[in-house]
Amino acid sequence: MIDLRSDTVTRPTEAMLESMREATFGDDSRDGDETVKKLEAMAAERTGKQAGAFMPSGTMANLVAMLTHAQRGGEVLLEDGSHTLNSELGGIGGIAGLFYRGIPGRRGAMNLDALREAIRPVTRYHMGTTLVWMENTHNRAGGAVLPLMHMRKVYGLAHDNGVPVHLDGARIFNAAISLGVPPSEIAQYSDSVCFCVSKGLSAPVGSILCGSREFIERARAYRRMVGGNLRQAGPLAAAGIVALETMVDRLVEDHQTAKRLAEGLNRVEPSLCEPKEVETNLVRVDVRKSGRRAAQWSVELKTNGVLVAAADIYVLRFVTHRHISAPDVDAAVSVFGELWKKL
Repeated sequence: MIDLRSDTVTRPTEAMLESMREATFGDDSRDGDETVKKLEAMAAERTGKQAGAFMPSGTMANLVAMLTHAQRGGEVLLEDGSHTLNSELGGIGGIAGLFYRGIPGRRGAMNLDALREAIRPVTRYHMGTTLVWMENTHNRAGGAVLPLMHMRKVYGLAHDNGVPVHLDGARIFNAAISLGVPPSEIAQYSDSVCFCVSKGLSAPVGSILCGSREFIERARAYRRMVGGNLRQAGPLAAAGIVALETMVDRLVEDHQTAKRLAEGLNRVEPSLCEPKEVETNLVRVDVRKSGRRAAQWSVELKTNGVLVAAADIYVLRFVTHRHISAPDVDAAVSVFGELWKKL
């Protein structure tokens, strides 16, 4: 099977497995674990923040960020297509107790005029805007990278109104590679940021939430509240350390294979995707012209040895990663092309 469903299917490297065998086994929820502390310090340094807290998943890191930043009843402003609104099962309202408003945007970047109009102060009738949220890279926008100038303007607008900013940076290293800057240059336009080591970086488990020391200390309490305390977490953190040390620079290869995939599918049918819009390792493919839903395409592709996820009614999402080679991409395009010919 050629598995293009997600970069979360990546398997740990031999170096990661070896580091896991040699890791410390302190109780991270009590006295702390030295390996976990090392990963958290590395994450904070990479993002330009003071401290970090290791968590089981990016969804939990985002939820903890909301709980730490915001008071119940406040409103979070974020782009309409954000992962938090569309794929995190309503934790923003159901657990954090926050209202939210989706702001229209283009390729994941909120319309600044709409954002400006949406920010509200606390009044006797409204709890006010409590948090502004960005996502980089942006999943539903096909791995689009937010321009730094846009991020700077969002950050400035929020801070002018006394509102903190969180960055869902699950794939921030992909964004950094695409922009040619260190991740800290992206994260400077946020008060907190989280990223995953379990996607393209290939560690088996984990995300790190980073921010000020005071913010992270409060976040640790909320991590405990939502069941995120890990006991002997050293082996998991050890794999994350190897991921940060050895797997970041190779992400450019995933971007190249994604571009190759987009170019191949575009040759099959130009309406499927626009290669120029592929900036990182995600490719959104519009199959509307086929008259078949994405779920049908997913089933047929699986029957022919290609795994891919339906991202919308008529949209497939292909994700490249280190287990996907150029020949794998060409084979997937060939399978897709043969199915297209049979329409």
